[in-house]
Amino acid sequence: MLSEARDYPITMASQYLSKALILILMIIAVFFSGSNAGVISVYWGQNSNEGSLADACGTGNYGIVNIAFLSTFGNGQTPSLNLAGHCDPASNGCTGLSTDIKACQSQGIKVMLSIGGASGSYFLASADDARQVANYLWNNFLGGQSSSRPLGDAVLDGIDFDIEGGTTQHWDELAKALSGFSQQKKVYLTAAPQCPYPDAWMGGAISTGLFDYIWVQFYNNNPCEYSGNGDNLKNSWNQWTSSQPSSQIFLGLPASPEAAGSGYVAPDVVNSQILPTIKTSANYGGVMLWSRQYDNGYSSAIKPNV
Repeated sequence: MLSEARDYPITMASQYLSKALILILMIIAVFFSGSNAGVISVYWGQNSNEGSLADACGTGNYGIVNIAFLSTFGNGQTPSLNLAGHCDPASNGCTGLSTDIKACQSQGIKVMLSIGGASGSYFLASADDARQVANYLWNNFLGGQSSSRPLGDAVLDGIDFDIEGGTTQHWDELAKALSGFSQQKKVYLTAAPQCPYPDAWMGGAISTGLFDYIWVQFYNNNPCEYSGNGDNLKNSWNQWTSSQPSSQIFLGLPASPEAAGSGYVAPDVVNSQILPTIKTSANYGGVMLWSRQYDNGYSSAIKPNV
């Protein structure tokens, strides 16, 4: 009886310790659930001095790379890439990029083809035109088959919409047609709208809810970019995250003052004033940088906090 009496309080103490430990773990879990981990997305392809695609992925800083741009397509035009000196698509000289694409993907990095851009010749004349463009993208860059794949036999992970001109019509049909191919192989859809909501060009497409990732351009947009304080940016961020709950939303920023006309935010300000707030959003995805050319230490400076 004496030994049993001594064991009893020890057992009770163990139970209390176990409950306390569980409570501590729950508190820790709640704390970290309010601050989501994200990735950095970057655009590559618009300057021959930015290094190779493999170099970009080799930094270990990026989780998604957008190859920019397929700048001509639609309305009966022959689609063509503009990779600014990296290779010559006209002579079939970009097929060697398939090796780099596969190297990136082997590291768990998603590689997208970005269509559109600030300058180019792209236009969707009808819903049927949109479906034809979707078929072209599927067969030449994604999981389909073609004898003339501009980037070789690598299968890209998805299509990025950087639509800044042409027409406001039929981008929703293009998104729906591309999404339909996911029944065969997942096609990620991403978009780079301006921060005023809804986006003037892609509002209809984005409203479909089909986009996996949306990197909002908080630069060259005075109404909602960072300017002295983060109030306007955070208000715009909240509008995007609440309006597009099924998409992961990214903070789009220029990687240097030279990368944009306005909207540059120093890394220490991003780390201390912006990320702690926006990371509490349930659909926070990370940070998008324009572009690899200008990223001379910016991604390294923010990555631990993204």
